Amino acid sequence: MRFASLSLTVFAALAAAGAAQAQTVMRISHPVPTAHHVHKAVEAFKADLEARTKGTMRVEIFPAEQLAKQSENHASVARGAFEAGVLTNFTWGNTIPEMNVLTIPYLLTDLEKIKKFPGSPAAQILEQSLAAKGVKNLAWFYTTRQSIFTSNKKPLVQLADLKGLKIRGLSAISDTGLAAVGAAPTPTPAPEVYQALQSGVLDAGLTDVSAAVSRKFFEVQKFGTVAPYFAVYFHMFANPAWYNRLTTGEKDAMAAAVKKAEADMIGLTEATAAAAIKELPLKGMTIHMQTPAEAATWKAALQKPVIDAFIKAAPQNGPKLVEALNKL
Repeated sequence: MRFASLSLTVFAALAAAGAAQAQTVMRISHPVPTAHHVHKAVEAFKADLEARTKGTMRVEIFPAEQLAKQSENHASVARGAFEAGVLTNFTWGNTIPEMNVLTIPYLLTDLEKIKKFPGSPAAQILEQSLAAKGVKNLAWFYTTRQSIFTSNKKPLVQLADLKGLKIRGLSAISDTGLAAVGAAPTPTPAPEVYQALQSGVLDAGLTDVSAAVSRKFFEVQKFGTVAPYFAVYFHMFANPAWYNRLTTGEKDAMAAAVKKAEADMIGLTEATAAAAIKELPLKGMTIHMQTPAEAATWKAALQKPVIDAFIKAAPQNGPKLVEALNKL
């Protein structure tokens, strides 16, 4: 009897110890290299969340498509292969056409408006669209409001310079503006752009100015035109069933960590972009900063075709989203 009682006591103690050590694991897959400022933001989120949960949650980050290809993140998270992913808004392409609203040329590039986006009516519409596709949105990581058009033969300054160029495209919707001025956009996942430029599959690149440094575009491109072309957000999303199993304390910690990460991302992105604009010439790239007059000319030619294509693809939410962004 004493032995049985002792065994039960030991078993209970071991079970309690095991429970105390149990952790909720959050594996996050994303496509950018570790030098990219988005990866640094995800690392900061990891440290903050683990500290807030006092170790009950453990975050594991898999950068540069180590866990899944960029195109596989959505389906993998939705079916629970891993817990969370981080993608750019435009990666959703035609799957969720509403996500292209942020890449309408020259629509959302004002920093004060960008700061207001998380939690806004526009963000809520997009989060509802994501939920309909089987994922729960967690965070909006502001990534850029300054794009860079890169090339090898000559600077891309005038709209006429784009004519006939095989340029990196983002999605069928956002590419309609480039096609309207005679370019030949080809949607290309970010991890594949460097090789496409190097091999000549693409004549010109399009990325955010910080990524031109982290992805080393300066090794394969001579010229870059920096323009306030559109805003890009990397957003973090999770498997809903996994999220719903979190404790109330873990959900509260997640919300607090997300809010801090979104706020910190503003300063990090702006600082990284400023540093990139200084670094690219030091790496051998000739940089042209688009003037206000040039930006107005590009906006007049590029914005309307994209808005028309966007509203056609998302007739219910499209007009509401454009209006909501204009009202930020």
